[in-house]
Amino acid sequence: MVIESGRFAGEFEHKVDAKGRIPIPPRFRAELREGMVLTPGVEKHIIVYPLSEWSKVTEALTAGTADSSQLRSINRAVFATAFNLKFDSQGRITLPSTLRKYAGIKEQVVVAGANTYLELWNKQEWEAEKTASREQTRQIMENMETKR
Repeated sequence: MVIESGRFAGEFEHKVDAKGRIPIPPRFRAELREGMVLTPGVEKHIIVYPLSEWSKVTEALTAGTADSSQLRSINRAVFATAFNLKFDSQGRITLPSTLRKYAGIKEQVVVAGANTYLELWNKQEWEAEKTASREQTRQIMENMETKR
């Protein structure tokens, strides 16, 4: 299967070392070589944005249509918890402890491609999310077929 450049697909399990470091799969490193931004995801995981995608997120938040108090809250929630990282010489990143704690990542992590960004999950949470996502996808596909 050929995946378009700038797109992330696949899932990989890795151990978290004693310093909180994880390897990023080699197939993803080219898109992240300039750096990446990690933020908490809504579903108790960590999002890894390439810098180009992070720029789109920041532009969307800057040009948002929310009122000023909502925009301030969103900006606090997003930017106060964002971490700018680069790889070490072995292709690893150190997960900030606050993000590891938020996502419940301890000894193992699942690195999952999510199109234009990566998601880092606690293994058990990922399995539950994958099962729920498959069911939702099945229902959406069935609805699409009945509308034809």
